[in-house]
Amino acid sequence: MATQDTGEASARRARPRDAAATRRALLVAARELFAAVGYDATTVRAVAERAGVNQALLFRHFGNKEGLFAEALSGEAMALLEDGPPEELLDRALAAITADDPSGTELFFAVLRSTGSTEAGAAMRAELETRWGGTFAGLVDTDDEADAALRAGLMLAWLLGIGLLRTVIPTRPMSDADPAAIREHVLRGARALLGTPRTSGGGDQAPSPAR
Repeated sequence: MATQDTGEASARRARPRDAAATRRALLVAARELFAAVGYDATTVRAVAERAGVNQALLFRHFGNKEGLFAEALSGEAMALLEDGPPEELLDRALAAITADDPSGTELFFAVLRSTGSTEAGAAMRAELETRWGGTFAGLVDTDDEADAALRAGLMLAWLLGIGLLRTVIPTRPMSDADPAAIREHVLRGARALLGTPRTSGGGDQAPSPAR
């Protein structure tokens, strides 16, 4: 299991000189640690040391660890959500999850590694249900809101499962599968589940599911 001390000396950043830089450094450090070891194993001291600032500044900006977790992961989720049109969210998420550089996957890995924490689990469930789930549900061609929510939940479960088997507990063949192959299979399934069109690189529109 990854430890908070691994590579800490090289990962520490220069001490920020202003409030905005301090917040950014703390958020980046928090995302990395929450993704690496989970909510419970991440300490405010480790986050502050990784960011190169005093612990007191963490409390000043975020109140406590729970507030830091909520803002760090909320910002990550919104960045991916707002980086393009809703119909391409799945493609963006798949690209982040399967990338060699894990910097875009903190949201998913933090969720997977923090499931045992009541506070963190509640925060991330709300995040996924209202923002990600709502976006996926809005793509479903149906007037049945409950069914749309269920399909969105299944899509989220699939994404989290891919992240789990590729990085958190690497399991073959998922861990060493070609990202392009994963993308093709998932997007093909998503067209049946959500009714979403093939995105960036596909070009063909999927038929809408029957109402």
